[in-house]
Amino acid sequence: MTIQTSIGYATVHDIFVRGRNLSNDIIPNADFVDMLCLCILGTTPEPNFKRMLNLLLVTSTDHGFTPSSISSRLTYLGAPESLQGAVAAGLLGAGDRYLGATQNVAQMLVTESRGMAPDAPQSEYDARARDLLTRYRAEKKRIQGVGHPIHVDGDPRVPALRAISKETGYYRACWRLLDAIESVQAAEFGRRLPINGAGAMGAIAADLGLDPRIARGLALVGRTAGLVAHIMEEAEQPNGPQIWEAVLHEEAKAL
Repeated sequence: MTIQTSIGYATVHDIFVRGRNLSNDIIPNADFVDMLCLCILGTTPEPNFKRMLNLLLVTSTDHGFTPSSISSRLTYLGAPESLQGAVAAGLLGAGDRYLGATQNVAQMLVTESRGMAPDAPQSEYDARARDLLTRYRAEKKRIQGVGHPIHVDGDPRVPALRAISKETGYYRACWRLLDAIESVQAAEFGRRLPINGAGAMGAIAADLGLDPRIARGLALVGRTAGLVAHIMEEAEQPNGPQIWEAVLHEEAKAL
């Protein structure tokens, strides 16, 4: 039986990734986003595509205290010898509400924007958004990528991400549909739910033509760096014991 992968292989003297020599070609010339694209997509990116991928990694790196960073800190509290375990604990909760929402938004937008021309009149996008909102309401399905528990007047990341998407030429059908969902929902359905960071990142991933699963993967890659930062801070300035004490306090009150 032969087991093979097209991603890479090693010989006695060399290592190859997607057919390119790691030591002689890739290491001297590539940065991390180049390498990421080479591994996942099998090619190196053009500059604007690369800039947008970098945005996804940067935007997802850290948001302060979140379920993922708290999970990492508490795991480090219990197992300080296991840095990898603490990082993994923070990544394991990348579901439909945190981190994984980027994939869900991308999938929704890819599906719902199918057949839409990026330069179609705004009225067509509004009509598509109206249809989506009506169906989702009837089916009691949650609209992905809008609303935020803190940034109720608008997520500060979104205008920056939208502006760079337009600058690079990646403000396309999925971005336009998401913007239409926000505006139609406020004007015609009486709910002002601003686009959130996951929504913007999902629109970017979709307009880049990425498989939505890659959107979740990129969010995890970015967040990994943020979790390492939280763990290193936890080692020097512990917050885990206070979080644990708060839980014990609430348990004692319930007795």
